[in-house]
Amino acid sequence: MPTPARSHQLHLVTEPRKRFDELVQLVMLALDGGVDWVQLRDKSASAAALFAQATQLQAVTRQHAARLSVNDRLDVALAADADGVHLAAQSIPVAEAARLANGRAVVGRSVHSLEEAVQAAKMGADYVTFGHVFPTTSHPGLPPRGLAELRAIVEAVEVPVIAIGGITPDNLDDVLATGCGGVAVISAILSSPDPCGAATRLRRALDHSSHQPRTPWRHIDAAHRQPAAL
Repeated sequence: MPTPARSHQLHLVTEPRKRFDELVQLVMLALDGGVDWVQLRDKSASAAALFAQATQLQAVTRQHAARLSVNDRLDVALAADADGVHLAAQSIPVAEAARLANGRAVVGRSVHSLEEAVQAAKMGADYVTFGHVFPTTSHPGLPPRGLAELRAIVEAVEVPVIAIGGITPDNLDDVLATGCGGVAVISAILSSPDPCGAATRLRRALDHSSHQPRTPWRHIDAAHRQPAAL
């Protein structure tokens, strides 16, 4: 069983690799460094391929007392018995995902504005991920949304807010000062020559922060995988 949630969450969002076994090895190193959740994201994969990947990664995350979510595909997340699904703007509506998941999976939603965040929380999202906070290679040419908007979202919703986009150990404390529930990263770990070390540095900075989340992740753990009454 996964261990109780830490004060601040560390989420890893994956990117496709030419060989899936390479990604598995990177994920294992990241989990060794203290990642709490792995979000499997592969927009081009078929349902069958994504299911196979999710099944394999689920075994890996459980070995590390961590959790797995599947980006966009609720059907795959439920079929693979993943711990969550992470929705985007083009995914099925949050309310429908929450109804279909029926407590079997955490429902997250990527948001890019205060209005989106408020709406997602209202519709039943367990958490939202907001970004990009700082400049990032994942969104070249797009201006970052900044800490002020992150703070406004944290203060407006009653679900944990995970910050994403250009986050490093050097700017992490400023991010946590907004009251967010943690951070999600991609290249900060996956592009590092030492993924375990990169995750460890982020984990250490999270655990030693003097800031506390406005809305902690623990309430999600309390409800996780508890089927709602029919």
